[in-house]
Amino acid sequence: MKNSKIGAWLAVILGALYFLLPLIATFEFSLRLKRGEYSFEAYKIVLSDPDFQSAFTYSIVLAIVTIVIGILIVVPTAYWVQLRLPKLRPLVEFITLLPLVIPAIIIVFGYVRMYNTSSILPLTQTALGTDALLSFGYVALALPYMYRAVETGMRSIDVGTLTEAAESLGAKWPMILWKVILPNIKSAILSGAFLTFATVIGEFTFASLLNRPTFGPYLQLIGAKRAYEPAALAIIAFIITWACMGLLQVAGGAMRSANGAKK
Repeated sequence: MKNSKIGAWLAVILGALYFLLPLIATFEFSLRLKRGEYSFEAYKIVLSDPDFQSAFTYSIVLAIVTIVIGILIVVPTAYWVQLRLPKLRPLVEFITLLPLVIPAIIIVFGYVRMYNTSSILPLTQTALGTDALLSFGYVALALPYMYRAVETGMRSIDVGTLTEAAESLGAKWPMILWKVILPNIKSAILSGAFLTFATVIGEFTFASLLNRPTFGPYLQLIGAKRAYEPAALAIIAFIITWACMGLLQVAGGAMRSANGAKK
């Protein structure tokens, strides 16, 4: 038992060092902009840069749009598969996992070829159309995380009983989804939403090939021209990602506590 505990702690320590040491080194390097002293000057330069502010704001808006579209697509699909078409679950799960198998560059190149100026639906001809295409691309890219989270939430509740009870009271399926199903899977939806947000904020390939001013291409552009500011941006991106994960844990814990109190 003692040997197994020592081995487990050793694995945890080695894993922590493997992930934390590069992060600490990056943070330490980002403080060296002023020669001979540590300072947050690189962070001040980045945060005061109008290009950073516009790119980050654009990415946040895009992430929110992506989350809304993803919820509107995934929740009814997962609900219907869980309730009426359980035999199709393996097929639907396979389809939702395809973005993890197909490289992003292939997906976005296919979008460009399908929706260019010579196609029936030339979305890339205007900025609004390209934004819509980018949002749909991000929905596909985040589909494995959103669907898996929502589908897990659906399995944790008795969808059939809840639906029958709502139908006996005269509710139609849109009302059932909005008033009955969604409140019971809020934690699952938040899980998918935060994972989608983190995916959109750090994505580069789609935005670069569609020539949209998101946070990913901005980070690459700064990295090609400067030394200390990219390290500061990497730390900022890391903090944003872990903030999303922290909010996910807090929201999930609060909802579990509320559900326990109701019971």
